[in-house]
Amino acid sequence: MGFIERVKKGNTSSGMAALGNTFLAGIKGVAAFFSGSGSMFATAMHSLADAVNQGFVFLGSVLAQSQPSERFPTGFGRVINIFCMVAVVVVTVMAYETLKEGWHLFQNPSESGNIWLNIGVLAASFVIDGLILVKAMKEITKETDEDHDGFILTRAFKSAQNATPATRLVFYEDLVATSSAVFAMLGVLLAQVFGVLRADGIFTMLIGILMLFVAFRVGYDNMVGLIGVSAPAEIKKKISEILLEDDKVVDIYKMRVLQEGRKYHVEGTVELTKGLSLDEADDIRFELTDKLLRSSEVADVVLGTIEDDEKKSQKQE
Repeated sequence: MGFIERVKKGNTSSGMAALGNTFLAGIKGVAAFFSGSGSMFATAMHSLADAVNQGFVFLGSVLAQSQPSERFPTGFGRVINIFCMVAVVVVTVMAYETLKEGWHLFQNPSESGNIWLNIGVLAASFVIDGLILVKAMKEITKETDEDHDGFILTRAFKSAQNATPATRLVFYEDLVATSSAVFAMLGVLLAQVFGVLRADGIFTMLIGILMLFVAFRVGYDNMVGLIGVSAPAEIKKKISEILLEDDKVVDIYKMRVLQEGRKYHVEGTVELTKGLSLDEADDIRFELTDKLLRSSEVADVVLGTIEDDEKKSQKQE
């Protein structure tokens, strides 16, 4: 697979988010410089962190498309988890800087100007981050094969755990980014219209706390992914059903399905009807392996066969 083809297969949500947040970080930084608004500074830092993170994540999603090699026989699916962990470090540092600035503004409140510049930039931020968020939610629905009934945000929260690490990161980050635009707008209005100067520092710290939440949530998910995590129950059920469709398969003696990014590694042993020859058992094993590998989500299959022990087990690890 060539590099251009891998780029095309990269995570589109993170690519779009990186471009959008680069633009937002620039205009927010300019607005913060001219207005002196702490809330605007906080949301500019957030957009900058998001742009760096999502650029890293998009690159990781491209590299993760690399084919398995002799040295790396299971492929490069976990590369995306490594890049997401780098993104977590960036978010954490930015969150610290945001909290520090917010505390400084809370202790030493000061007036800021250019209210309409701030409001205009934050409104643009809300629209752009909102569009990216909707794109990420649609990607979650697509990747998890969920139905399209119900409110899209509810479906996204329900299915986010089973989405790719890159899409999950974009969803959480832009959910916070969209919320941050609203909080920053409230901070600007309270400070510049109603004279509640400490509100600027309070909302700046609140945005910093939300950034720490994203760092913790994404960091935990990707740490689990790097260690190696069992596939979701619905994936195991789907694979079990494929194996049991064969009329010669009586039971599943044991099965383990590991998740690596959006790829699954299947290891298992099936029980076959008694009286089959070794050649017949091998043919069935090859057929079942081929059937599982037809799924684009299954990376490799190691399947064994034994004769029916007349005990129902269907064990899964």
